Amino acid sequence: MLEAALIKECADPSLKPAIVEQFVQAVGSDDPLAITVKSGGRLILVPKPKTPEEAIEIVRDNIGGSVVRVGLTQIPAGIGMKDASELKADLVDPCANLRMGTAMFSKILRIVAKWYGNPTSEEVFPQLFDDAVHAWQTGTFEGESVFQAKDPGGAVVQRRALESDDVAGVEEGGYSEMPEETPIKPDDTGIRIDLTRIGGQK
Repeated sequence: MLEAALIKECADPSLKPAIVEQFVQAVGSDDPLAITVKSGGRLILVPKPKTPEEAIEIVRDNIGGSVVRVGLTQIPAGIGMKDASELKADLVDPCANLRMGTAMFSKILRIVAKWYGNPTSEEVFPQLFDDAVHAWQTGTFEGESVFQAKDPGGAVVQRRALESDDVAGVEEGGYSEMPEETPIKPDDTGIRIDLTRIGGQK
């Protein structure tokens, strides 16, 4: 569970705190030094780093020809960089990683929302979020590389995710795969949406 202070200080301000928390739960890691390396769709085992410096060395060693995801948000390392030497330790700093990751996810949300025609109905948001998470995990949306794509700008309606009926759905056995470790306020909970009623999602 992310600390509220970390979200407030570091996360992209265009995303509501509950959205940030749900995003990190869906795609990220509890370990700021976490590194995931995939090559050809296969997971490559790498040593567990003990320091930020070790983490960056592991990233540099594996970034050629592999997809390397790093830190709390599991952001792809090396976006927009021409050389691995440009990688810096702030990539595994919790605040910097959350700032970069949520800014990138916010852009992806806007890309998805634009494809949907920038809907103003709050009820569409769960599907937008689901598609944006999938795009984050695969790197593409509708054949476009989302990490390299231009930001279409605009705002994404998010309030639907914070309504009470979705909270009730979780309390009655919605998402069992997302255990809570500490009590949370109701207005921070609603993002744990029950997607089963939207578009036939499982």
